[in-house]
Amino acid sequence: MFMALLAEVSIPAWAIALIVVAVLFVILLLFLPIGTWFIAAVSNAHVSMGRLIGMKMRRIKYRMLVDVYIRARKAGLDINIAELESHVMAGGNISNVVNALISAHSANIDLSLQSAKAIDLAGRDVLNAVKVSVNPKVIETPVISAIAKNGIELRVKARVTVRANISRLIGGAGEETIIARVGEGIVTTVGSAEYHKEVLENPDLISKTVLKKGLDAGTAYEILSIDIADVDVGRNIGAQLQMDQAEADKRIAQANAEERRAMAIATEQEMRAHTQEMRAKVVEAEAEVPKAMAEAFRNGRLGIMDYYQMQNIQADTAMRNAISGGQDASEASKNNKK
Repeated sequence: MFMALLAEVSIPAWAIALIVVAVLFVILLLFLPIGTWFIAAVSNAHVSMGRLIGMKMRRIKYRMLVDVYIRARKAGLDINIAELESHVMAGGNISNVVNALISAHSANIDLSLQSAKAIDLAGRDVLNAVKVSVNPKVIETPVISAIAKNGIELRVKARVTVRANISRLIGGAGEETIIARVGEGIVTTVGSAEYHKEVLENPDLISKTVLKKGLDAGTAYEILSIDIADVDVGRNIGAQLQMDQAEADKRIAQANAEERRAMAIATEQEMRAHTQEMRAKVVEAEAEVPKAMAEAFRNGRLGIMDYYQMQNIQADTAMRNAISGGQDASEASKNNKK
């Protein structure tokens, strides 16, 4: 129909051919990444049109990938774009990887593309690792409390200068492990000191002890130096513990004394009850004496002379007791009459 319309209009054949070529060119510009291909070609980073079309069909951000590839080639890196494409498809950050390779190449650090890709896929920031390897990082520990043998608490704060160890980035421990190990070294050093003044006078003892332990083993960092930023004297923990122990001993002694007192009171009350019982029996027995004497008089078993003789004996006994006890004879006689 279109051709019949053109025939009716009587357009020359060369014009029709020109229109067809223009339409095809527009279609190519719309559906083919010709612009990206041209930029890569003039940047001396040739990428085939077939690969670009394949990346477009796989919904890869080919423009970004080509820009990264051009940047790598301009930096003098011998990289195959197929390796970059595979890393993008694996979910990696290709821009971070290439920037890390460029930084490592400029700093003469041995870092291959495969290692950089593996580090990136492992979840590490490979670009930051290269930067830390070139420019060491300072890790500041929190205030760590340690106690010397004399019971004085020291509060130590340290700064650890580390450099990234690229060969151990995969599987190596991070900053938290470094901080924990440095804290352990500080506690060990202060705890082995006889007096806290030894650490105050020579804070470098902590640095030497920590560095000797090789605390960076198995981590993604290499410890360059450990500097003690601050050392403060805290509480006298030893004295506090002794006070707490003395208070505990005091309470135990009070509890034991209270127990003994309660037992003594119970024993005293028991003795009083027993004494009262005995006195009651004595009073009861003494009350029977006059009855027994009257009965003896009536039955003739006791005469009047026997009674007087018994009274004389009692008076003599009372007098002797009074003399030995410091009383007068008259008082003894009175007592006897009573």
